Amino acid sequence: MLNQTTLDHAWIASHIPHQGSMCLLDCVEAWDAQRIQCRATSHCALDNPLRAKGRLGAACGIEYAAQAMAVHGALLAPPDSVGAKVGYLVSVRGAQLHVPRLDDIADDLRVEAHCITRSENNILYQFSISAAGRFLLEGRAAVVVNADLLTSGNTP
Repeated sequence: MLNQTTLDHAWIASHIPHQGSMCLLDCVEAWDAQRIQCRATSHCALDNPLRAKGRLGAACGIEYAAQAMAVHGALLAPPDSVGAKVGYLVSVRGAQLHVPRLDDIADDLRVEAHCITRSENNILYQFSISAAGRFLLEGRAAVVVNADLLTSGNTP
């Protein structure tokens, strides 16, 4: 069952490394141990840091999904932990862009990520971004957590 408690932009910014205009999500609308649903309006902002030549290409939606995954990690962190595990997006597969750009979408973006599988250091998510019931992009993303421990030969 999804937790329907809305978490606002300030909560998100205090739990992920992205700050200022780079913190793209407005709120978390629902979440549970397997999935998260967020909303964003920053795709319409003229100062969106992902814009290039005055436009926001649809592939930039992958960053929106990655931030939702980071928020999901923060939500799943044990209450007594300092914060979520540090995660790195290491691959995106099966990405399908159904529109060429996001900045011309008038409706709010719905950003969803669903955990397909998880291990101690790896998470595989299925993600999608939609607006007004229309899919804009979707795909799968692999995240490695605590990568610094893996390369140093230490384990958590």
